[in-house]
Amino acid sequence: MGMVRRLTGVAVVLGMVVMAAGCAKSPDAELAAAKNAVEEARKGGAAAYVAEAFKGAADALQKAEEEIKAQGGRFALTRNYDKAKELLAKAKADAEKAKADTGAAKEKAKGEAQAAQKEAQAALNEAKAMLAKAPKGKGTKADIEAMQGDLKTAEGMLTEIQAALDKEDYLGAKAKAQSVKDRAASVSGQVQQAMKQKGKARKK
Repeated sequence: MGMVRRLTGVAVVLGMVVMAAGCAKSPDAELAAAKNAVEEARKGGAAAYVAEAFKGAADALQKAEEEIKAQGGRFALTRNYDKAKELLAKAKADAEKAKADTGAAKEKAKGEAQAAQKEAQAALNEAKAMLAKAPKGKGTKADIEAMQGDLKTAEGMLTEIQAALDKEDYLGAKAKAQSVKDRAASVSGQVQQAMKQKGKARKK
C-alpha cells in the first residue's frame, strides 16, 4: 500500500508538472498574428498617415517580444505568458484599427495635397508677375538672375508634386508644394522690398 501511495503521489506531481508546462507554452500563434497585423498596417501606410496609432501597436508588439524572451529565460515551472498575451492582443487590435483608419487619413491628406498644389501654382504665378515688375538698373542683374533661377527650380518642382500625387505619396506632395510656395514667397518678398527702396530713393 505504501508503495502504491508513493507511486500515486509521484504520478500526481508529474501530472501537475505537465499541466504547468502546458500552461506556460510560448504564445507563438498570437505572436505571429500580431506581427502580421503590424506589418499589414505598415504596408498600408499607417506609419505615415496615422503615426501615433501605429507606434502604439508597434510598441506593444516590441514589449510583448521582450516579455516572451524574459519568460523564456526563466525556469519552466515559473514561466507565465499572460502579460505577453495581453500585449500581443493589444498590438494586433491597435494595428488593425490603424490600418482601418489609414484610408480616411490618406483621403484627407490627398485633399490637402491637391489644395497645396493649386496654392503652389498660384504663388509661383504671382512671383513671376512680381519679378517682371522688379526694378532694373545698375547692380540688379545678378539679383534678378538669382531670383529667376529660384523660380525655375520651383517650377520644376511642380512636376514632382504631380508625380508624388500619382504615386499616392500625398505627404510628399504636400511637402514639395510647401517648398514651392516658400521659394515663390521669397522672390515676391525680395521684389516688393526692392520696389519700396526704389520708391524711397525717388522721394529723396
